[in-house]
Amino acid sequence: MSSNFLSRPIDISKFGLIFAGAQKNVGCAGVTVVIVREDLLGLSLKECPTILDYKIQAGNASLYNTPPCFSIYIMGLVLEWIKNNGGAACMEKLSIIKSEMIYNVIDQSNGLFVCPVEKESRSRMNIPFRIGSMKGDSALEREFLDKAAALGMMSLKGHRSVGGIRASLYNAVTVDDVEKLADFMRHFKETNQ
Repeated sequence: MSSNFLSRPIDISKFGLIFAGAQKNVGCAGVTVVIVREDLLGLSLKECPTILDYKIQAGNASLYNTPPCFSIYIMGLVLEWIKNNGGAACMEKLSIIKSEMIYNVIDQSNGLFVCPVEKESRSRMNIPFRIGSMKGDSALEREFLDKAAALGMMSLKGHRSVGGIRASLYNAVTVDDVEKLADFMRHFKETNQ
C-alpha cells in the first residue's frame, strides 16, 4: 500500500502482509508500516536479508536496527490526528468529497481538462490530468502551473515520467484547499476555452 494507506478502512484479516510506504498519509518520507500475520513469521527464504526477516523484527520489538525516531514520532502525531478526526472511516468520506470535486471539474470541462484514467479505476488520492488534449498542451499546462503557484498551490506538476498535472489529495489536504483548486480550475477553463 502507498498513498491510499489510512485513507479508508481496510480489513487487515484479508492480508498476509501489508507493506505500506506510508509517507503520504501517515508521516515523513521513508516511513514504512509493515503488518504481518503471525503464522507467516519465520517463513522467509534463506536469501532474505535480515532486515526484511519479520520474525527477527517481531522478536526484537521492531528495534533490530536503529529506527528513524523522528519519523516515528511524527507518524504517532499523525495517527493521533486521524483518530481524533474520525479515523479511517472519516478520512474515506473526506477523500470521496475531495476527489469528486476535482473529477467533476475535469468531467464538466468540455475537454479542456482530460483525465487519462478510466472512471472505474480513478484514484481518490492522486488525480492526474492533462490540459488541452490527452497528450496535453505544454503552453497551457505551464500557464496553469504558473498561475496556480502564484496562488500558493504548489506541487501540481505531474510525475516526471508522464508529465501533465497531478492533484494529490492526501488526508492532510483540507476540503477548503480542494475547493480553492476546483475554483481555480473553473476560472482557468472560463479564460481558456
